[in-house]
Amino acid sequence: MLDLDSDFIPGGGGSSLSSEPEVSSSSTYSSSVNNAPRVSSNQSSDTSLEAYLSSVSAIICLSHLRWDFVFQRPQHLLTRFAKHTRLFYFEEPYFADNAQPRLEMQERENGRVTIVVAHLPNGLTPEESDAKQAELLNAFMADHDLEKTVFWYYTPMALEISRQFKPALTVFDVMDELSAFKFAPPRLLELEAELLEKADVVFTGGQSLYEAKQNRHKEVYAFPSSIDKAHFAQARQEQPDPADQANIPHPRMGFFGVVDERFDIELLREVALARPEWQFVIIGPVVKIDAAVLPSSKNIHYLGGKSYQELPTYLAGWDVAMLLFAHNESTKYISPTKTPEYLAAGRPVVSTSIKDVVRPYGDHNLVQIADGAKEFEAALEKALAQREDTDWRRRTDDFLAGISWDKTWQNMVRLMQGVSKTKSANKSAASK
Repeated sequence: MLDLDSDFIPGGGGSSLSSEPEVSSSSTYSSSVNNAPRVSSNQSSDTSLEAYLSSVSAIICLSHLRWDFVFQRPQHLLTRFAKHTRLFYFEEPYFADNAQPRLEMQERENGRVTIVVAHLPNGLTPEESDAKQAELLNAFMADHDLEKTVFWYYTPMALEISRQFKPALTVFDVMDELSAFKFAPPRLLELEAELLEKADVVFTGGQSLYEAKQNRHKEVYAFPSSIDKAHFAQARQEQPDPADQANIPHPRMGFFGVVDERFDIELLREVALARPEWQFVIIGPVVKIDAAVLPSSKNIHYLGGKSYQELPTYLAGWDVAMLLFAHNESTKYISPTKTPEYLAAGRPVVSTSIKDVVRPYGDHNLVQIADGAKEFEAALEKALAQREDTDWRRRTDDFLAGISWDKTWQNMVRLMQGVSKTKSANKSAASK
């Protein structure tokens, strides 16, 4: 049977056939997302999926994200795959003076995940770097018994080192619109078109991304952000504050996530200035922007990055959770994982009008939506009062019952199995 975690906390143990324990029993989520298949609880189907996974010799993931950076969508999905087959996670290379080209391998998740990173010398042109990585990848594939592999892409740029392979299945999990991000390589759009041509199945990290890609491939499916409810529900239990948060007064308005070009710096500055009695807790690494431009005042507290395991402890001490996203090209298609995570923690949420937050969370009146400092301040006031709203909590829990990483992962596997069968059948027919 499928080895699904009932309370999947990365690095932990424990599993059962059933998916994560639900907060409530009803489900409204899947009806709000187009082309996202419903999970089946049929036991024979689960057995079939198990047989399919056992036939996969390895999953080769090629990603622009460091495994140890922030625990998010790739880690949630791939740790589940790694319980059934070998998982090799290829990161972008490290460069150092006089480095000898080589692949370094490190294990994570109790040995289930192997991180692979190329070490290359400084001074290479992009073309030389790609050529060296392709050479190293060729040697890696030759050294391992990987006859029936799945190539799982998070970045089209990885085609430059891997297009020579013909895996059993190619998956493109479109987590973000990378071409809109700061410092995006000029060739990214061209390579994305090539990857969409090469891919057998395409998943998207949100409804907006699905709508942007649906006419570019015949097998595109929307899989918005999911949650491990049991993990974040720990924040509903009273617990000691972490040391670096303990002395911060209430009320506390919190945010966790990467602080980059998507973060609305000016919104934070203006609201914090308008309400000096409110405390703003910001958790996460600062990347691609100069930390010096972040607002600095006595009621803004930057606590740095925290591990996935630590997040519920911090959330437990917040009064309201925030989604402080600016409106720009890099946020046009985002589907923030933290939205359902905040709600699973039992915290009222205020967000700017990011499309995949408005639809469905704003439309279901589960999240306060506001743009501009005055409106955001007023929404935070409403959210503070919402903490005691039992009807809001019940409706939120009912909504969250339809979402889990287990269900998302199972549906992805089911689609991969179906596409693989069709691909094999077409190949057999062509050979006759």
